[in-house]
Amino acid sequence: MISGLVWDFGGPVLLTPFELVSIGERNLGLPAGTFTWRGPFEPEADPQWQAFQRGDINEREYWVIQAQKFAEVTGRSPEMASMMAPFYAGDEEEIIRPGARTLIRDAKAAGIRVGMHTNDLTSFHDREWIDRMSILKEFDVVVEGRTDGLYKPDPEAYLLMVERMGMEPSEIVFIDDQPVNIEGARSIGMVCVHLDPTHPEAGFLEARRLLGLESR
Repeated sequence: MISGLVWDFGGPVLLTPFELVSIGERNLGLPAGTFTWRGPFEPEADPQWQAFQRGDINEREYWVIQAQKFAEVTGRSPEMASMMAPFYAGDEEEIIRPGARTLIRDAKAAGIRVGMHTNDLTSFHDREWIDRMSILKEFDVVVEGRTDGLYKPDPEAYLLMVERMGMEPSEIVFIDDQPVNIEGARSIGMVCVHLDPTHPEAGFLEARRLLGLESR
């Protein structure tokens, strides 16, 4: 019986940087089209994304490359949080997927334990930003790769999450936007939903079906 729901944060819950490019450019006073990375929204135009999807580089390495390009264009620090700040400067309602917020609350109302499993929250965002995100208080359990020293898709990272959730892998629905992370979770027996940021509603519907929340 499913009794747990675990989310990746960036992508399934938080809008991706790819969806906020125009906002970041505007906040930085840059012309539209300055940043050409589009990830899953235009993979044919993003060779580094293609390399990530092939497994030639990992997700963190992908963003390190983009942060260096960002620094060259803007003169700002190449640190990840410095890059992300202008893209995520908006109000919480503007950068959180409504479908994710609703599903989290519906799950908790149904007595389902909710966790967050992220690799780099504290690398991508500073403490002030993290503290103002009220949705982070909705999670009963958190595993953060940088803090805990275990990164997806290492099976040990998922086993740590399972331990903190206090249930069996087969009792947990895991949502992530990266196929490689889905494979890691599936390898230990978690029930997985791949949420495609280009069509997120399909992922929410599948998660609701697995959780028995279709009618909500």
